[in-house]
Amino acid sequence: MNIGPMLNAYPDSMGGTLDDIAAFLQKPEMKDVFSSCYVLPSLFHTDLDRGFSVIDYSLNKMLASREALDKLEGLGIDLKLDFILNHASVLSKQFQDIIKNGDKSEYRDFFIDWNKFWEGCGEMTEDGYIQPDQKYIKDMFFRKPGLPILMVRFPDGRDVPYWNTFYQEVTYRTVDAQDLMQAAGLQYTESVMLAEVLNTQTKEGKKPAEILAADGNAEVTRFMSDEEKKKVVDYMEAGRRYLGQMDLNIKSPLVWEFYDNTLKTLAGYGAKIVRLDAFAYAPKEPGEKNFLNEPGTWDLLEKVRKLADKYNLTLLPEIHASYGEKNYEQIAEKGYMTYDFFLPGLIIDALESGDGKHLADWAEELVEKKIHTVNMLGCHDGIPLLDLKGLLSEERIQNLIDTVVGRGGYVKDLHGQKNMYYQVNATYYSALGEDDAKMLLARALQLFMPGKPQIWYLDLFAGKNDHEAVKRAGAGGHKEINRTNLTTEQMEEALKKPVVARQLELLRFRSTCPAFEKESRIMINSDGNKMEFTWENDGYQAKLKADLKTFEFVITETAPDGQTRTL
Repeated sequence: MNIGPMLNAYPDSMGGTLDDIAAFLQKPEMKDVFSSCYVLPSLFHTDLDRGFSVIDYSLNKMLASREALDKLEGLGIDLKLDFILNHASVLSKQFQDIIKNGDKSEYRDFFIDWNKFWEGCGEMTEDGYIQPDQKYIKDMFFRKPGLPILMVRFPDGRDVPYWNTFYQEVTYRTVDAQDLMQAAGLQYTESVMLAEVLNTQTKEGKKPAEILAADGNAEVTRFMSDEEKKKVVDYMEAGRRYLGQMDLNIKSPLVWEFYDNTLKTLAGYGAKIVRLDAFAYAPKEPGEKNFLNEPGTWDLLEKVRKLADKYNLTLLPEIHASYGEKNYEQIAEKGYMTYDFFLPGLIIDALESGDGKHLADWAEELVEKKIHTVNMLGCHDGIPLLDLKGLLSEERIQNLIDTVVGRGGYVKDLHGQKNMYYQVNATYYSALGEDDAKMLLARALQLFMPGKPQIWYLDLFAGKNDHEAVKRAGAGGHKEINRTNLTTEQMEEALKKPVVARQLELLRFRSTCPAFEKESRIMINSDGNKMEFTWENDGYQAKLKADLKTFEFVITETAPDGQTRTL
């Protein structure tokens, strides 16, 4: 696998479609800049979370085409694509088959039946799900309050609980008088009144049974018999609609068949790297912590790697954890690439403090332990902070938070828990105070760090915080600050900016200089505000000398014959 620069974008980030991205990369200014492209999963047939809730892995017809993939391949650009191991959309054919056929569905156990999983480990509740005994769940990590359950209505009228780690939404159909007359034999007048109440209150989040039992609705329901009420509730519940991401049952042979088919599909699109999203949640056992369980997590990865090897795919497991937990070491020791989630914060810290010691120490560790990474500045998510615990002091991390928030960023706490910082959402350019010199030095440092550099498209174009996008997105829309879709015209205009042209020059150097190879010798020196990185390979040398106080830097290339050039 090559370690050249990799563009990172949604398929609609740069012009509107993947075809537009391919056309942009064909421009003379982009020649020899990127060797890879990470396209986020809205490339696929998806519904929620801007792509991370996959219905199936066919191409999104509105955003991508086979022709665009062929153009990228023709440019010598390989792909990094996502595979979401832990879950699939409720709109997937597998889950929809369960809703339609219930116990008769061939996919009955494709997802995790909560009650089957916890059988013998708790007590059945009146609501039809098992409440696990405390000893089994006391150490479990759940991504949201309460138990991760979605109650699914089967054709026979039973509600069956399925494991649902991430997002869920349940809605009810809009009904009219004729629907209720046919469902429960009600008279027209009462059906008109009841339909209005049901439609209004279900939109407020109330369940049909609650609505019919509420004293406040007695005027509508007082003439209804219990049998009529039951028929109305059954009719409403049978028409439930779901959105969300349901956890896959990795003990099902059908899931492994699905895994195999998916990896084959991604390889067919031109993928060379497959990012494994949310993989650490997939292995589940009663009493385990429900995140990075051991040895289940490593057993899962090894089985997936054997499938990936058939299609010459390199796996990139995605996991956020603090430096002190050393999970990045575990992943590397088992032969996988890992994300360098520490670099974004370390570079900001170095530029703001004028001290490169922590950045240099981290680079030295990567070299010494031969850890292969994909690194980045910005990305679709945020600037990681939780990961820095144990690498930077709490005071330095807090200073980093205050700096980026003071420049218009937003703090994202860890799943709603207070005093548990997770990430700051901001464009990297805005996080650096929209300072061109800082942005260029940050890019130079990234390109000389060990690893394969991943370039967020907005960083390349020096994108600023998009507060209007956050307002439009409403609650939970903080990530939109760094996801602005650019038109072709905006990109053309941005190419005229010196900060963009200089980044392209640096990236082209990183792509074409023979000193940068996976087997290169890398040396790092740091003395106060001075930093020096040197790559050597096959007689070629590339050297970066940087001043963290003035933000000035010089890059020198030396060929085997001693000739030099300076960027």
